[in-house]
Amino acid sequence: MPPSDHLLTIDSIDEYAATLHRGVDHLARHLSGLERPFSGVTPAESAAKVGPVDLDGPTLDLEGVLAELSEVYLDDAVWFHDPRYAAHLNCPVAVPALLAEVFVSAVNSSLDTWDQSAGGTLIERRLVDWTAGRIGFDAEADGIFTSGGTQSNLQALLLARGQACLAESDPTAPLAATLARLRIFATAESHFSVQKAASVMGLGAEAVVLVPTDHLHRMDPFALADALASAAAHDLLPMAVVATAGTTDLGAIDPIDRIADVCAAQAGVPGPGRQDEYGVPGPGRQDGQSTWLHVDAAYGGGLLASTRRRHLLAGIERADSVTIDFHKTWFQPVSSSAIIVRDAETMRHVTWHADYLNPKAAQLPNQVDKSMQTTRRFDALKLWTTLRMTGADAIGDMFDTTIDLARELFWVLTDDEWAADFEVAMQPTLSTVVFRFRPVEIDPADASALNTRIRRELFAGGEGIVASTTFHGETWLKLTLLNPTATVGGLCDLLDLVRTTGHRLLDTTEVTR
Repeated sequence: MPPSDHLLTIDSIDEYAATLHRGVDHLARHLSGLERPFSGVTPAESAAKVGPVDLDGPTLDLEGVLAELSEVYLDDAVWFHDPRYAAHLNCPVAVPALLAEVFVSAVNSSLDTWDQSAGGTLIERRLVDWTAGRIGFDAEADGIFTSGGTQSNLQALLLARGQACLAESDPTAPLAATLARLRIFATAESHFSVQKAASVMGLGAEAVVLVPTDHLHRMDPFALADALASAAAHDLLPMAVVATAGTTDLGAIDPIDRIADVCAAQAGVPGPGRQDEYGVPGPGRQDGQSTWLHVDAAYGGGLLASTRRRHLLAGIERADSVTIDFHKTWFQPVSSSAIIVRDAETMRHVTWHADYLNPKAAQLPNQVDKSMQTTRRFDALKLWTTLRMTGADAIGDMFDTTIDLARELFWVLTDDEWAADFEVAMQPTLSTVVFRFRPVEIDPADASALNTRIRRELFAGGEGIVASTTFHGETWLKLTLLNPTATVGGLCDLLDLVRTTGHRLLDTTEVTR
C-alpha cells in the first residue's frame, strides 16, 4: 500500500470511519474488562515490552496495531476514571469532550491565525469571554487557551513583568538592572511553577518572596503588606502577587479579596472600609498602579461553575490575571487551560509581528498576537462541546460532589473506628484529604518511612493509587478526589487497603527509615 493511502482523503472516507469505529470498539472492550486502576507493571517490565519494537521493520495491519497497542500501553496504563485512583489532580473526562477530540485531531486546525482556523478562532474567543464573565471581568478582558497551568502561570507573570518594567520610574535604567529589582510574592504552598517561571524569565527563583501563611495555610494579608513594604524600602519592585485558589496539597484558597486590598493599597488606593487595616500605604509604589495580582485557580477554578460554592472565590474579579485548568476540575482531557486577563491591553507583552502570520495591515482576529505558542490545538472545542451537551451547572455539580466526598471522608477518618489508625492534617476546603497511617503504637519518627512504603506497596499492587506529600516536614498520604462517581463506601475500602497494608508492614521487618 502506498504511503499516501494512509492519509485522509475524500476517497478514503469509508476506511477512515471504519478505522475509527474499530479503534473505539477496541478501547471500549478494554475499558469494560478493567478491574483495577493500574496493573502494577514496573519500569523494567514495561521497557521489556516497548524496547524490542522494531520501528523500522514491516508495518502491521489494523488488528496487529491494536493488539500491540494493548500490550505496550493500554494493559499497563493508569486509569483515572477508576474511583480507586485518588492520587494526583487528574480527572475522568466528560464524554462530550472525547467526541470533540475526534474533530480536533481530524480537522487539525491551528488556532494561531484566522486563515488556519476560521470559526475555531471565534469559538475560542467566545469561551474566553464566557470564562472572563464567570470570573467577573468586564468587556475589556481577554485571554488565550494554553497547554496547562504551568504555561498559564508563566504567561501571567510575563505580562506582570512587562507592566512592572513600564512602571519603572527611571526609563533610562538598563533592563538588567530593572529585572534584578523585580520581586514576586507567593507562599510556600503556591505551585512550583511560580519559581519555575521566575527562573525561566531570568529573574531567578530567589526573586520569589515567600509570604507566611495562617493556620489554614492561606496567605496572610498582613504578612503580605509587610513584605511589600519591606521590598519598597529596599528599592525593590513588587512585580506580582500570586494568590492561590486551591493549593495542590491542601486545597487551601487564599483570601483573594483581602489580598487585592493590599495590592491596591500599595498604590495608595486602599480597599473600601479597610484604609488602615494593613498599615499601608507605606513607602509603596509611586506610579498609582496596584501591584499586579495573579490568581492561580488551576485547581479551584471549577468553582466558577459551582451553584453552591462560588463564594469561595470572592475577590477573584479584582485580579489582573487568572489561571484556569479545564483539564482538572472541569473534567476535560489534557490539555485544556487558559490565562484570562482583566485588561486586554496587557496581552501586548507577548505580541510579536511576523509578516507571514500577523501582518500589521491585516484586519483579522489573530490569536497568535496573544499566545506564547504559535501552532496551537483547538482544545477549546472540548469545553465548548461539553458545555453545549451538559451545561455549566452539571460541571459545577460534579466538582461539588467531589468536595462533598472529601468532607465526608474527613469525618470518617476522625471517627473512633478509624482514628485509632489514622491522622488527618486538616479539614478539606476542596477535594483533597491529607492523612497518614499512624496507630498509637508506632514511634512518630517511623511514620514517614512507613507511609512512604505503604504508598509504594499500593502502587505496585495496582488495586488503589494514592499520592504522598510533605506536611510539617513529614511524609503524609493524600487522596485527590476528582471522580464524581466515587462513593464514600468505595473510598473507605481504599482506606482499609491502606490500613491493612500498614499493619502488615508493621508486623514484618520491612519498615526501615
